[in-house]
This record gives sequence, structure tokens and C-alpha cells, in this order.
Amino acid sequence: MADFFKSLLGGQKPIAPEPGSDDDFADFASAPSPSPIYNPPSDSSDAPATASFPEHDTLPTGAAKIPYTKWYRVWERTSPRDFYAEAVIIPFIFVLALVHIWGRRKNKRKASVWIAAHAPTLEREFASVGFDKRKQLADYGGDFSGLLKEKSAQEYVTYATGRQNAAFVDLKIKLFKRYNPITLVVETALSFLFETIRPPKEVMEATIYAFDGKEKDLVPVRSKAELDTKDSRFKGLPNSGFDACVWAVVHKEQMKGLRDERYDVSLTATKDHKNLPQWASVMSESAEVTETLLTKDLVEALEKAGDAFEYLIVTDQPVDKPVKLNEATPRKRIIVSLRLPSSIHASAYQPTMPIFEYFLKLPDTLVATAHFRGEVTRKIRATREEETKKLKKADEGEKAEERRLEAEKKKKEIRDTRLKGLSAEEQRKFLEREREKGQKKQEKKMSRKA
Repeated sequence: MADFFKSLLGGQKPIAPEPGSDDDFADFASAPSPSPIYNPPSDSSDAPATASFPEHDTLPTGAAKIPYTKWYRVWERTSPRDFYAEAVIIPFIFVLALVHIWGRRKNKRKASVWIAAHAPTLEREFASVGFDKRKQLADYGGDFSGLLKEKSAQEYVTYATGRQNAAFVDLKIKLFKRYNPITLVVETALSFLFETIRPPKEVMEATIYAFDGKEKDLVPVRSKAELDTKDSRFKGLPNSGFDACVWAVVHKEQMKGLRDERYDVSLTATKDHKNLPQWASVMSESAEVTETLLTKDLVEALEKAGDAFEYLIVTDQPVDKPVKLNEATPRKRIIVSLRLPSSIHASAYQPTMPIFEYFLKLPDTLVATAHFRGEVTRKIRATREEETKKLKKADEGEKAEERRLEAEKKKKEIRDTRLKGLSAEEQRKFLEREREKGQKKQEKKMSRKA
């Protein structure tokens, strides 16, 4: 205010601050602007164009001065020590890629050798082998790898159909994860530490689905003419049915794991048999079933297979324990599991060839001999009915719970609709009565417990 009156009376004018001045940066006002000192290039065209910096330029502690060069002169501002990480990572990735390619090829070659050794046997027993029904084995020209389909790098599958008493057979070849050695080593190590984890192994597992008198339902119809003559086509066929049962011959090393993994085998009792080798055992629902199905040819085939044999199962029950009633529908099947030899030559499969051939012909044996006495059949049927009753009881409990929830939902909707049509005072009285009823019910429950 004093300055204002002084200016009116002609006094000294206030000194205006200089534009652009800032007291906070006064310490830097005297610092010169950094500018590189240009060094002209020499006569040689290969000499790098560089610029040096003044002595007062500061750099981070321990940092080396990097010369200024053109963008494409990478070799002038780098050294081999800048690429130590890449020198380790790139060869590691290259080795992994080579191992992956080698592992896939090794697995494919092993699967091809297996199908080459077993394709003639499959062709003798089935009218069509492989997924291409238009081709015969002669069309493959000795290379039977076309019969296989690669499901994954460690699993190959094939298929055969066209046989009396057998609808079709699925064959699955499971191999080591050679393409991923790290995973293979970890799985092997975990199998030693934990009993619940089974070690990796190479096996062939085949499953035959029996017709069981249902040819009319399972055989596909390709034209209207076949549909019209469907009844007459299957009228003269012999009955392909046999009595339901669960029966297995198992290597003793696989017994515990098999009982834990498969629901159907858990219904059986385990017993040794005098005709079997010491390393094998029988899992059966009845002794009569064992005496009927354990033939001399089967025992001889087992002795030839030796440790390559894992199990042979005849079953009509599911692998996993049924939770709902429709999952317990019986479906008759025959399953065999054989270990694959380490050798990749076809001659290495000669010991397991007899058991494989017996497996393919087993549907005929079952149709001819698997018709047991009424007492045995009733016992087997009683086991299934008991399991079915448990499922029905659980299913009825679920349906009763659903009905209860539905009734409560409808009751709540009626209550809400009624409550909306009441006034505020009537709503208060209604809620008060509900609360009193709830308290009385709670008191009754407490008195009953006391």
C-alpha cells in the first residue's frame, strides 16, 4: 500500500523481477551448457566418427564412457562380455529342440515297428484295420505307420472292426516322453518318493467291445435298402451273448494299483491258482468263473509273455465308480495290457504275440463257454443289484432335495407376492408374526434336543 501511495506522489518505482529468473535454480545459472567437442574423421573411411565429452561431464559411479558412433557400428560400442547370457541360452534352446525332434521320431518309429509286427494278426482276425476302411494292408506297401493315428507325441492309437462276436477293438500305444526329458525325469523321481504316483512305462492297451447279442443296434446302416432288410440280415446269426462277470489275470506287481484305479476290479476277490506262474494271480467274482475261463492255452501264453504281461480283464462294469444310475449300465469288454520291449525290432514282440492272439480270439471263447450255473449268475447279479440300489437311493435323495428346494422357492414367491400387497403397518405385523413363529420353532428344537 505504501508503494502505491509513493507511486502516486512520484516516489521510487518498485523493482520488477527479471523475466525468467528463478531463485531455486540460481546455483545452476552459471553452469555452462554441455556440448560435445566434434572430432573430424580421419582420411580413412573406416575410422569411426566419434565425439568426446568435456571433462566436467559427470557419469554414474563405476560406469564406463561409451563412445558416440553411428547406429550401425555395433561392434564399436559392444564387447563379447555383453553376450555371455545369450551364449548360454541359445545353445541350451538348440539342444532342447534337437532332443524334442529326436524324441518324437523315436516314439513314432517304435509305434511303427509295433504295428508292423501286429498288423498281419489283426488282418487275419478283422475285416478292416485302421481308420481308412477303403484300404487293405496290401495298399500300404509294407509301411504300416499309416494305420496309426498320432493322438499326442507319446500316444498312438489304431482301430479294427469286422469280426463275429466282437464289435470293434481299440488299440492304444503309450510311450515315454522322450521329447521332454525334464518331465520324464521329474515323473520318475516322484514315483520313487510317492507310492500313489506310478512310474512312467511303455505299454500297449487294447479293448475289445463285445456284441453281446446287440448286432442290430451296433452295426451301422449305410443305405435305405440295408435299413429295410435289417431284421432279416441279423435273423440267422448265432447268439453272441454270454453271462456277465468281472474276471482278471493280473501280474502281482500291478495288482494294488489296478484295484485302486479300476472300480470293476474292486468287486472281485484275489486268489492264487496252481496253474498260474508265481508272478500272476486271479481276480474273480466266483471260483466257477475262474475254472471256466482259465484255459490251458491262456496259461501257456502267459508263461511265454513273462514280465511283459500286465493284465487281462473280462468285465461288464465301468472303470470309474458310477455316481449316477445311467453310468452303471453294463457294457461287456475285454482288456489286455502288455509292456513294450526296449528294443525297436519286430522280433522283440514274439514273446507277447501268443497272448495278443489269444486276446483277439477270447470273444469266441466267452460266447462258447461263459454260461454259468444259476447259483453263480444269481450271486453275480446280486452284487450289481446292491450297487444299483445304492445309486437309486442316492438319486432319490438328490431328487427329494430338489423337490424341497423347489417347494421352498414357490413358498417364498407366494410370501413375497402377498407381502407386496400389504400396507406398511400390515407388513410390520406380518413380519412380527413370522419372527414369533420362528422363535417358537427354535424353542421346540432346543427342547427336543434337551
